[in-house]
Amino acid sequence: MSSDEDEGDGHMIAWPLERLARVLRAREHEDGLNPAQREALRYLARANRFSNTAQALTRYLGATKGTISQTLMALERKGLITKAKRNARKAVQLTLTQQGLAVLAKDPWMELSSGVEELGGKTRRRMQRGLEELLARELKRAGLASYGLCASCRFFREKGRDGDAKGPHLCMLFEDALSNDDAARICAAHEPAS
Repeated sequence: MSSDEDEGDGHMIAWPLERLARVLRAREHEDGLNPAQREALRYLARANRFSNTAQALTRYLGATKGTISQTLMALERKGLITKAKRNARKAVQLTLTQQGLAVLAKDPWMELSSGVEELGGKTRRRMQRGLEELLARELKRAGLASYGLCASCRFFREKGRDGDAKGPHLCMLFEDALSNDDAARICAAHEPAS
């Protein structure tokens, strides 16, 4: 009776997403962490060098400065992140420590990623495409930044800095070279390419 071409009921798709998020959220309290601390670790693991700041994290999580400040202080006390001044303008760069990376490797959402890998390729591609469309729509509706991958940004130029020691690509917004690793990370200034 059902086929890949059948239209799914919105409630029947949203409900498993909600339930899945709740199951994973309950597990986020393991290892002496809370969900906000885990979200911060996940964000910092994906953020590029232009976006690994408290300000960008605050915008990404939609939290208050106070909440993020407390979260970052707790993560630093636990030895999971380090803070370093980026420049003379007081910008502070946040970086995961080896211990932070180890904690992140056991994160419930990272374990879910492994489960997703077990799905068939066609299912994964369709799921990815559908969830990306849904997320883009919800971000637009809420007026929130996309925080997409550098390589999918309108400011990204592949091979725009070929031969540069920092990387072969170019971020036209920051007028700086990007490595392949940078291009695969999220950015607070991301604007989807048309």
